[in-house]
Amino acid sequence: MREFTHGDAVAAASALRTRPPETWDGWLAGYLDRAHAADRYRKRMGRVHPRWGNGSLMSAILCDIPVWPEPRLSDPDYAEALVAALEALIRWRRRDS
Repeated sequence: MREFTHGDAVAAASALRTRPPETWDGWLAGYLDRAHAADRYRKRMGRVHPRWGNGSLMSAILCDIPVWPEPRLSDPDYAEALVAALEALIRWRRRDS
């Protein structure tokens, strides 16, 4: 997967807010895997994946879900979703180490 950016965290947290919290881990794991597969495809084929984008988490998410404005960090639901997105990335990165 491409380097994780602030935009990836915002896209993931914004998308999580539209889903029940008990589904967040599975939802994020799926999109992290798709982003990784898209990045491998991009490197091998020299173009973006037709369904999952350029290999970033944001691209994998936004290929399926519309864009939202970033909520304020003072919004407790958004802050919780942002923490969940960051924790999911940490778990995903550590699984291969």
